[in-house]
Amino acid sequence: MPGDAAAVSRRLLGRIRDVMAKPGMPEERLNVIVRCIAEDMCAAVCSCYVMRAGEVLELFATEGLRASAVHQTRLRVGEGLVGFIAAHPRALALSDAWSHPNFVYRPETGEEPYRSFLGVPIVRGARVAGVLVVQTTETREFAPEEIEALETVAMVLAELLTAGNLIDRREQIPVDGNALVPLRINGLKLSEGLGVGVAYLHRKVPFVKQMVGESPEVEAKRFDEALERMHSALDEMLAAEAIGKSEYRDILEAYRMFAADRGWIERIRAHIQGGLSAEAAVQRAQEENRARMQDVTDPYLRERLCDLEDLTDRLMLHLMGLDPAERRTLPAHAILVARTLGPADLLDYDLAKIHGVVLEEGSPSMHVAIIARALNIPMVARVPEVVGKIGAGDPVIVDGDNGSVFIRPGEDVSAAFVATVRMRREKQKTYAVLRDLPAQTRDGERVSLLMNAGLLADIPILDEVNADGIGLYRTELPFMVRSQTPDVEVQTQLYRSVIDQAGGRPVCFRTLDVGGDKMLPYWQNAGEENPAMGWRSIRITLDHPAIMRQQLRALIRAADGRPLSVMFPMIAEVAEFDAARRILDLELARAQHRGDPLPRELAVGCMVEVPSIVFQLPQLLQRVDFLSVGSNDLAQFLFARDRGNQRIAERYDLLSPPFLSFLDRILDACNAAGKPCSLCGEMAASPLDAMALIGLGFRRVSVNGPAVGPVKAMIRSMNAADTERIVRKLLRSSVHSLRTNLAGFALDHGVQI
Repeated sequence: MPGDAAAVSRRLLGRIRDVMAKPGMPEERLNVIVRCIAEDMCAAVCSCYVMRAGEVLELFATEGLRASAVHQTRLRVGEGLVGFIAAHPRALALSDAWSHPNFVYRPETGEEPYRSFLGVPIVRGARVAGVLVVQTTETREFAPEEIEALETVAMVLAELLTAGNLIDRREQIPVDGNALVPLRINGLKLSEGLGVGVAYLHRKVPFVKQMVGESPEVEAKRFDEALERMHSALDEMLAAEAIGKSEYRDILEAYRMFAADRGWIERIRAHIQGGLSAEAAVQRAQEENRARMQDVTDPYLRERLCDLEDLTDRLMLHLMGLDPAERRTLPAHAILVARTLGPADLLDYDLAKIHGVVLEEGSPSMHVAIIARALNIPMVARVPEVVGKIGAGDPVIVDGDNGSVFIRPGEDVSAAFVATVRMRREKQKTYAVLRDLPAQTRDGERVSLLMNAGLLADIPILDEVNADGIGLYRTELPFMVRSQTPDVEVQTQLYRSVIDQAGGRPVCFRTLDVGGDKMLPYWQNAGEENPAMGWRSIRITLDHPAIMRQQLRALIRAADGRPLSVMFPMIAEVAEFDAARRILDLELARAQHRGDPLPRELAVGCMVEVPSIVFQLPQLLQRVDFLSVGSNDLAQFLFARDRGNQRIAERYDLLSPPFLSFLDRILDACNAAGKPCSLCGEMAASPLDAMALIGLGFRRVSVNGPAVGPVKAMIRSMNAADTERIVRKLLRSSVHSLRTNLAGFALDHGVQI
């Protein structure tokens, strides 16, 4: 098949365009198309398999195989070479198909003479609609341009199969007339909270009607003009006053950077030169992007590919003359439903009307999830095929606390959730009354109730809930939303804004904590079998001291003579703390030499997350000003429990005697040394768990903003001495968890949990 990829595609697409323009049934045209493909690719066989109900691929049209096999030969997804391509949607080229371990011989097809095999998936809307195959009698190495040409043809065929209703639509089956059954689907919680409303389907890009371009030059010009319109629209969004002063700017700047990705743009232009229309070329690039996502395991890279897919949708709308930012008429209580969502897409909507978001894909560190958490919008992701299961206007409940979605719930379920939402609102009013009252127990024990933060958007909550300060400011987010390390000036401006907006209340900055599930794209890291216990956190920054020096330099500058509190994460031994402290001392000496103002007060501490450091507490406590327990990682390492493994996620309770005893040991050592110790993990955000911590002796806890009210209400309703007696007594037991006993104690003693 001579010629470059563009010429090959144009010639073949021209013939297919002529066939599709003629009248006739879709199946008749499909028969003509497979004949054209076989002729153009000098192949003895061209066959089209179509996905049917039950994940079965049916031979639908063929040139070269026996006609009697059409509609008779069927292969399950994963079965044979055709099923293998459907299960792993990518091209498969073999010079000798019979030697492949997945080869399955079907005698009714009469394919005995054929040796070589080239198959590509037919993909529509991120789902496999079929498989297109060519075969030859001789052993033949298929050229890259042949593979690319067949992939392009397969994309055009996807439109024919869809328009001709040849693909089985495996949607919800109605029962009892027009009623649809209620569904509860579990997913991944990305943002906590409860949302009750009706489904609003995020705009879908209309089907591409013109797949083959009349002129590559004309289509290229249309593409360039649409690309320019999209760039201008994103620039206008960034220039908007509301965005320019918000914490979303970093996220949107990273998003805008992807819109200028030359590799992505050049791939689309190459497809236009191959004969596709501008819209079809953009769609082809999107399908390639989705195929790449199948192989990407790094969560950060998957999230950036999601951003690229969202940009592709926006570009497609510009090509079609539609405005992606056009405000749709949302219902008063909208639950936004989409396959995936970009950060700009969410900000396009009237956020006051969005009560929840449901996605088919996503992860906790994707850009749109970061914004949803900042806005307190409940969000659940990885809900399988939810777009096909929810109709516009369907009642939907988003349970962001438990990662569940209820579709068309019954009246009893709806009433229960509405009552829960109403009760939460009433409780919020109660918490608002407590805002200016101290977090003090009934017997006079004062508890320092601090707040965790990680975005500038979190800082206003500090005033809303009147927390005593920020006990943990996570500094990694500005690193995660950029394509390169933020420089000292950028970091200085951010940290200064945090300190300024805190209004004199203390802020404890945790130095860069990345790695594990928070890998940065500009730090290459070989795959690790257990990244949670691998090259992450302080281990990375000690190996890259320049990164740590720049961050500490920025923090010193941001303090500008004011108090500064810094803590190092994941310290496993005293030697690591000493190494980090030496780097801090170097930066302090540098600032002094330059005549820069030094912090008026400097507090240096570390996180207690790795159990090994507990066995060096006497030496560590001679060096630190404070300690902060990170209960999430500490429990993970103490119990050898992968907290991402759902099978054991709830197996080891934080209110178990082993874990509470370990915390007691840490607290005793700190009290003996006269050093303050706080706890800043998710454990402290649960009123019952926080009650146990105070009973154990903790007087400093740091929680997320929305948890400040419930925890303060609990503190003001408890008696610390009574709670300590029951906790000490229960610690000597051998039960799996103290949770039931402590809940009963709280109920009996009027503690608000």
